[in-house]
Parts: sequence; structure tokens; C-alpha cells
Amino acid sequence: MRAVSQDVLGGPEVLRLIETDRPEPRQTEVLVRVHAAGVNPTDWKHRATGGHLGSPPFTLGWDVSGVVEETGYGVALYKPGDEVFGMLRYPFGGGSHAEYVSAPSRTFVPKPDALDHVQAAALPLAALTAWQALVDTAGVREGQRVLVHAAAGGVGHLAVQIAKTRGAHVIGTASAPKHEFLRRIGVDEAVDYRTVDFAETVRDVDIVIDTMGGDYGPRSLRTLRSGGVLVSLLPGAPSGLTGVDVPPGVRTEGLLVEPDHHALTQIAALAADGRLRVEIDTVLPLEEVAKAHERGGTGRVTGKIVLTV
Repeated sequence: MRAVSQDVLGGPEVLRLIETDRPEPRQTEVLVRVHAAGVNPTDWKHRATGGHLGSPPFTLGWDVSGVVEETGYGVALYKPGDEVFGMLRYPFGGGSHAEYVSAPSRTFVPKPDALDHVQAAALPLAALTAWQALVDTAGVREGQRVLVHAAAGGVGHLAVQIAKTRGAHVIGTASAPKHEFLRRIGVDEAVDYRTVDFAETVRDVDIVIDTMGGDYGPRSLRTLRSGGVLVSLLPGAPSGLTGVDVPPGVRTEGLLVEPDHHALTQIAALAADGRLRVEIDTVLPLEEVAKAHERGGTGRVTGKIVLTV
């Protein structure tokens, strides 16, 4: 099969297509023929630094949508021909930027008929990150005020919609040209981070979703009311808060996304009935993976980048 690999760390130019052996499904695993695979910021960060994976060679990609080709012994959920999507185990189970992947069957859920493979491949990692931050970690509920940073980004735009399905009031930061998009997905208050210091204007927040890192975490603490929680999605737990005085009554958490069959089933249901819509920024074929990384590295992506296989 074809797969994207790299022998050294570096820019998009280090990515190359190789021929390699097709994986064989082990007990309780399914072999999936990949139709589409999402590209996330963690992909270009691992490409450049090695991140959790260390030194290459490795194949990146955690989002996948495709068709079950073969099942290992003990798999009861799926049969060959079933359309599924899911997130491979993060960070050590990647490899979706290839023609086939093999993973535990409960990594995947059935692909809703309402979604094509591109839309389905764009969802898992970003939507699970948003869900695990808002629902599992912060316990978002009706009437709460939620601040989402980079609200037009891959995780951000899905976090906005998940918070809205839970009845929250959502404040989102993004550049002014993206504010119309934010309003379309349900943001109640849009803040232009280029001209406005959110830490001076936003108050009485119950939940902050920090997708940015750096000084966003410490500044966000000033927006939280007592009893509020800041969830950092950056490496380090929580990012940027080492040595920072956290106000009394405020909780900080760091999150690393993990596969979750139950949560992904609920995400699929929201997407199937139109309550969760993934924005597709760019679609490219697998052989143009370097262009996908170049586009991601601009920092101007709205929604998600997807590779077709």
C-alpha cells in the first residue's frame, strides 16, 4: 500500500509517499481501507519536532474515514463493507495518512449516511478534543458562559457548536474577517483578538477552552469567575501556567485527547441531524500532503484540512 512517511524532521518537504506492507488486523481489530484522513495541527508539529513520537521514520495521521476491509477474530461490531470513521489512538497509534489502517474495532463508529467520507474524516480528533474538554472535564451545562479561543479553528469551531447544544452562552476569539463565520455557527459574542484585549473586556466566564497556549492561559484566568475552569489543550498540563498564581476557586486542567467510542457515537448523532457541522477548509489528494501541511502552517485555516485517499 501507499503511505506518507518521513526519514527526518523538518518542513513539509520531508514528507514522501512510500510503498509499504498492508497491515494485518489482529484480534479485535478491523482493517479499514482509508477513503479520507484529516490533517490536524498535531500532524505538522510532529512532522517538525517529533513530539510524542520521537525520531522518524513514522506515518502521521489520526483521523480516518473509510470502509472495513477485513476483521480480526472477536470483532462483533462490524463486517467487511461497513462504512466507519474514528480517531486512532493518540499519540502513539497514528498512521491514517495511508491507504489502509488497522486498529481496535471500538476505535470506530458507523459513518452517518448524512456525511461523506471527507466530512467524517474531519471530525474525530477535533470533535473528541472539544467534547472531552467541555463535557467530560468542564461539565458544561445550560446557562454557563464559555470562552473559546481560536473559535474558527478545527477544535474551536466544533467546541462552539458542542457548547451551544448544551445551552451555553459562547464567546469566541478570532480575527474580524472570521466573525461572520462565528455568528453562523452560533457564537454569541465575537472578540477580535487583534484589536481587543479579551482579558480586559470579557468577564464572569465559567469555562475557558485554551487552544492557543503562550500567554493566553494566564490572561484567561482573569476572565473566570469563582468556580470556573480553564482547560488547556496544549502540550504541558496546563500550558503556560507554571508559576502563575491561579485565583482562589478557579480550576485548571490539561487535556490530551483519547479515543472514546461512546463520545464519538454522540458526536456522530449530532452531525447526522445537522446540529454539528464541520467546516472544510481544504481538500487535497494524499500525494499532495506537503501542500496540506503548508496550508496548515499558515495559521489561517478555518475549520479542517482533509486528504482523500
